[in-house]
Amino acid sequence: MSRKMVTIDGNTAAAHVAHATNEVIAIYPITPSSVMGEISDIKSAAGEKNIWGTVPLVSELQSEGGAAGTVHGSLQAGAMTTTFTASQGLLLMIPNMYKIAGELTSTVFHVSARALATQALSIFGDHSDVMSCRCTGWAMLCSNNVQEVMDFALIAQAATLRSRIPFLHFFDGFRTSHEVQKVEELTFDDMRSMIDDDLVNAHRSRGLSPDRPVMRGTAQNPDVYFQGRETVNSFYPACITIVQEEMDKFAKLTGRNYNLVDYAGAADAERIIVIMGSGADTVQETVNTLVALGEKVGVIKVHLYRPFPLEAFVAALPDTVKRIAVLDRTKEPGSIGEPLYMDVRTAIGEAMGDASCTLSGYPVIIGGRYGLGSKEFTPAMVRAVFDNLGSVAPQKNFVVGINEDITGCSLDFDPTFRTTMEGTYEAMFYGLGSDGTVGANKNTIKIIGETTDNNAQAYFVYDSKKAGTITTSHLRFGKGVINAPYLIDNADFIACHNFTFLEKYDMVSRAKQGGTFLLCSPFEQTQVWDRMPIEVQQQIINKGLKLYVINAIKLGEELGLGARINVIMQTAFFKISGIIPLEQAIAEIKGAIKKSYGKAGEKVVAMNNAAVDAALENIYEVTVPKAATSSITMPPPVAKSSPEFVQQVTGRIIAGFGDDLPVSAMPIDGTFPTATSQYEKRNIAVDIPVWDEALCIQCGICSFVCPHATIRMKAYDAELLDKAPATFKSTECKLPEFKGLKYTIQVAPEDCTGCGACVHNCPAKSKEDPGHKAINMQFQAPLRTAEAVNYDFFLSLPDMDPTKVKLDTLRGSQLVRPIFEYSGACAGCGETPYLKLLTQLFGDRMLVANATGCTSIYGGNLPTTPWAKRADGRGPAWSNSLFEDNAEFGFGMRLAVDKFTESAQELLDTLISCDCPACKLIRPLMLEIKSADQSDQTGIEAQRSRVERLKHSLEGCRESAAKQLLPLVDYLVKKSVWCIGGDGWAYDIGYGGLDHVIASGKNVNILVLDTEVYSNTGGQASKSTPIGAVAQFAAGGKVMAKKDLGMMAMAYGYVYVANVSLANPAQVVKAFIEAEAYDGPSIIIAYAHCIAHGINMTTAVDEQKKVVSSGYWPLYRYNPALAMEGKNPLQLDSKAPTTSFEEFANGENRYKVLKKINPEAADRLMKKASAWTASRFEYYQKLAALKYEK
Repeated sequence: MSRKMVTIDGNTAAAHVAHATNEVIAIYPITPSSVMGEISDIKSAAGEKNIWGTVPLVSELQSEGGAAGTVHGSLQAGAMTTTFTASQGLLLMIPNMYKIAGELTSTVFHVSARALATQALSIFGDHSDVMSCRCTGWAMLCSNNVQEVMDFALIAQAATLRSRIPFLHFFDGFRTSHEVQKVEELTFDDMRSMIDDDLVNAHRSRGLSPDRPVMRGTAQNPDVYFQGRETVNSFYPACITIVQEEMDKFAKLTGRNYNLVDYAGAADAERIIVIMGSGADTVQETVNTLVALGEKVGVIKVHLYRPFPLEAFVAALPDTVKRIAVLDRTKEPGSIGEPLYMDVRTAIGEAMGDASCTLSGYPVIIGGRYGLGSKEFTPAMVRAVFDNLGSVAPQKNFVVGINEDITGCSLDFDPTFRTTMEGTYEAMFYGLGSDGTVGANKNTIKIIGETTDNNAQAYFVYDSKKAGTITTSHLRFGKGVINAPYLIDNADFIACHNFTFLEKYDMVSRAKQGGTFLLCSPFEQTQVWDRMPIEVQQQIINKGLKLYVINAIKLGEELGLGARINVIMQTAFFKISGIIPLEQAIAEIKGAIKKSYGKAGEKVVAMNNAAVDAALENIYEVTVPKAATSSITMPPPVAKSSPEFVQQVTGRIIAGFGDDLPVSAMPIDGTFPTATSQYEKRNIAVDIPVWDEALCIQCGICSFVCPHATIRMKAYDAELLDKAPATFKSTECKLPEFKGLKYTIQVAPEDCTGCGACVHNCPAKSKEDPGHKAINMQFQAPLRTAEAVNYDFFLSLPDMDPTKVKLDTLRGSQLVRPIFEYSGACAGCGETPYLKLLTQLFGDRMLVANATGCTSIYGGNLPTTPWAKRADGRGPAWSNSLFEDNAEFGFGMRLAVDKFTESAQELLDTLISCDCPACKLIRPLMLEIKSADQSDQTGIEAQRSRVERLKHSLEGCRESAAKQLLPLVDYLVKKSVWCIGGDGWAYDIGYGGLDHVIASGKNVNILVLDTEVYSNTGGQASKSTPIGAVAQFAAGGKVMAKKDLGMMAMAYGYVYVANVSLANPAQVVKAFIEAEAYDGPSIIIAYAHCIAHGINMTTAVDEQKKVVSSGYWPLYRYNPALAMEGKNPLQLDSKAPTTSFEEFANGENRYKVLKKINPEAADRLMKKASAWTASRFEYYQKLAALKYEK
């Protein structure tokens, strides 16, 4: 049978089988598994049928716990059902997993195994999550690579039906889930051959039905529960046999042979490694090299982990084995050893004990850990493990891949050791997050894999931040088998897609001798050599590299593509490398453009096609001189004046050397300093805003809309300009309260992302030239040095005293220093302006509980964090718990603060009554503190001053109450607790907790940054997603209306509620201040534009204005305090709609795309959405018009 070769990733491979062999798929997004749900949803939305000729029903739930419950219910009703998950999501499914296994229900869960959040969150891969499930009674089948993912997905489906044991099919998150490989695609005929329809019908017949009623899930007493638990004993040994039989059946069908455990290596091996997952392929590749060198080594690759196949495992051991190292990709603190190690030791112990194995003697067995959080695992590390096994006294309980310098349990390894892959071409591409590099390289590997007879592999490295950080694409292709799940470090071709990377990252060291270096450069080929750091020049010379340049940024701007240079650089790669004939490459690239951008319209396709043609004409080879002559050197990653921790830890991570940090350098409990983003200086903007002081009206809008706090305003004394740099700009301050002061708006050139939001929203225009504003974008490179000096001087000017400005106004709020700055959010982000404002108003007293999501990733992802401090060291104290419990997490903070405040007040009362001389002296001060008004910033700062005086005075008091009060005394100053997160948290997974917290009446403030999708995981639909919008998990357009969270909160009557938008800055400021001042629960729902909306992020505030003017997003404030005054608590701040919902929706691709793929559905949903919008606004109008009596 002829099968198609496809170039896909692991998630796609799993989804291909899962969608074809199930009837119901319950999903919820979590990285890195979300793609499996997305593909299933797209398939069903397109009407793609399963092997039984019906379209699977795909349904998104509010959480992984909800998805597991839905799967359980669907299985109990008899449907073939599956789900996809990872990490914390899998943990939420464990209670249902116990039930499903206990009821002997056939299903397969596909898991892209990922690290669990412990001292920190990690979205990357290891086995921490799946190992938490090994006691649930589920079979656990592990795939090592993309081909195995597809194959084992089918084998698991067949085995679960025969055995009635549910299967957890897992593979390494990112390393396998996101690795692209050329694999053989299973056909529906293959699947039908493996799936026994009689067993499917038996599964269905066990489903609950009133036509044959039974009961399941009863409660049992001590007399019978134990017996009931033991009824399944015969099923698990049978499951082991069944899995091997299904593997054998699969081998006859496809020619690919698998076993429960597979051995590879020398027949007479004396040292072997036992391992699961992608690392097994690395070990096997290394074993092949070492065996060829005459070493007696081998590897056992465990596929079926539960039920543990003891007999098969022992049978696979070479009789000659003397020493065994078991590698686990998880850590279990406090245990004797990690799970696989313990199972192997037990298995061999039992086999030796009952003489069921043929080993000559009991081997030495040691355990080790590797690869946690997707830490690299290379052949050099494998070699180190074998060397350790061969030593006189092997290190036990070791780690490999890091420097564990606390207990000394790490193995040293030689990073220069490599295996040989003859005929394999290796290429690396360094890009900037959101510049399209990763997407282009996915297309590149597909082109090579599917149009040639080459094998192909691609892997993409990027951190968790949203945009503006480095991405690295690793591509391999060649005639031979590519079995290398680790990064390239000896590349034939390296491309740098951002010129500023030359000063930051050591890229050229990874180039092979005589390789090629392609550079995206703003400088011509005759100028570029002298613009490169001397260190880079020397490496190019030493390695004999060919150097090519292309000004992709200029071409992109000329063609209207902006910073999306992916197609240009992709074309350059194909032309330079000559991997396939150029004409064929161009045709394939343009075909990929049509496929990728067709939904965006013909104009976008034409622009990208033009980029292909332009690239071909603008690639130049640079003649490499014999000597390095540049006067430019690579600067240190952070300034030498930075704090010690920033230099020794943060700076190393920024420079790309985080892997080299020893364990001792890391905080023991995950506590990191704030205010570190100021040291990163990413320098990624092509153009930056330049202030024209003559036109400026000092409105503050530019500062307000800036997503990254890189454009700021200050008023200050004129004499401070005496030390100003020559190019520093200033003008007279026009604000009445600061008459006589100077005023400056200054940009941070190395922190700005160049989004242009400030310029677009600036209202001040030149009468002579309307295109010229008070702020204008200019090319950054020639301005960088001078403006960096200007910004440093600007920062040295005194911050505005918050008690002297009108915080309740737009201008006043923007004069206060933001203490949320330079985040890793997308350029033009719609969430961060709200967070920045929050810190300008209340940052000195905030405790922040941050839900997992975009806000926690750009807000709390290493190496640097944007939450900062005032000059006096005060600033937001920030923490993240989980996605699902953020409201409760913040509630706990509020309870602790309230208790500490109560205790401090009680102790203060005790001291007020004290007659000792020290207390008598400060009694008036203590009475002032007790009765202080802290309703505004002035009152809070005054109280803070009193408390400082009290601290000093208490040191002279010998009363025990004074000693007890000192550690609590700061709680006499108001603290503001904020729970912050997105709509995925507030509307879905965390809604139950959020509802409980606002119902409690406690003074907790909640800020919901509503992008109307799960932005962080890729744009999946939430209950906030509006009717008609297309999102991941809603490929056919959202059918149901958006949940009205604000109305639900108002129903309590005692919760402050506000709906706000950047379209009306004054209303945002007013709502924030009212919410924080309200002595009770408050919730602010803030509309946040997002790249997932398919809009121009530069002009995104215009979209927000349409959102408001159409009536879709009514601006309002519901203040229960007004009801106490006999007034209507609901104040509608929006005017009656002046534009239609359709006019707003037609400006966003999330709506427009449905018109292209399903015009009838688009028209129907548009009418439904328009009617809902009008009806809801009318309802709010009526509520706001009601007369209210006290």
